[in-house]
Amino acid sequence: MKRLEDKTALITGAARGIGYSFAEAYVREGARVAIGDINIARAREAAEGLGEAAIAVEMDVTDQASIDRAVAGTVAEFGHIDILVNNAALFTAAPIVEITREDYQRVFDINVAGVLFTMQAVAKHMIERGKGGKIINMASQAGRRGEPLVAVYCATKAAVISLTQSAGLNLIEHGINVNAIAPGVVDGEHWDGVDAFFAKYEGKAPGQKKKEVGGAVPYGRMGKPEDLTGMAVFLASPEADYIVAQCYNVDGGQWMS
Repeated sequence: MKRLEDKTALITGAARGIGYSFAEAYVREGARVAIGDINIARAREAAEGLGEAAIAVEMDVTDQASIDRAVAGTVAEFGHIDILVNNAALFTAAPIVEITREDYQRVFDINVAGVLFTMQAVAKHMIERGKGGKIINMASQAGRRGEPLVAVYCATKAAVISLTQSAGLNLIEHGINVNAIAPGVVDGEHWDGVDAFFAKYEGKAPGQKKKEVGGAVPYGRMGKPEDLTGMAVFLASPEADYIVAQCYNVDGGQWMS
């Protein structure tokens, strides 16, 4: 039997990258998946690539009405939500003296408030249904430490780890397991933007930072989205029923805790 047979998952920011890899893995394990994304055209394309087991739902995690519509739309299509993956996030970088309130607010709205209020909306559904569920929040090794140019992003991911701990302790009484995954440096098209920040502030040539961080990983390379899918499937499965409020590093050995 497949590990997620007859389960339904909502994954935010799933039209590409890590979120899409999770969606692929969940479908392979028997789940039905709602691809939540602000880019609905890309979400529909992603869902079509996964076949009848996937749908696209338009979802802006900074807008409560949009979150509520996405949750309701997933329930209307599939009947219920068993698994939530809070994957949508935004990266930013700047020296402390150049951080703007606007950039700070934008990143916290997506990375922290988006996680909290999407988790809240799905948890309400799970509690009403009375059959528990699994919530997986995407943290980062950046949430384990500070970095000179990445104060805001690091702070948001530290907040995700803290939210996971608090929500995990609060929601387990309803049979809802809340845990997190903390990736290291993961390759993908988003790295073009990350690399550009470091080219600007550290004076590096395009591609240099990416090469440096990949070379610093003990495993010997940057991660790939598919490196994270094993943990994502495990935490969504019955095998993780006794795991509560934990954050797992999947980073090739970059952080030990």
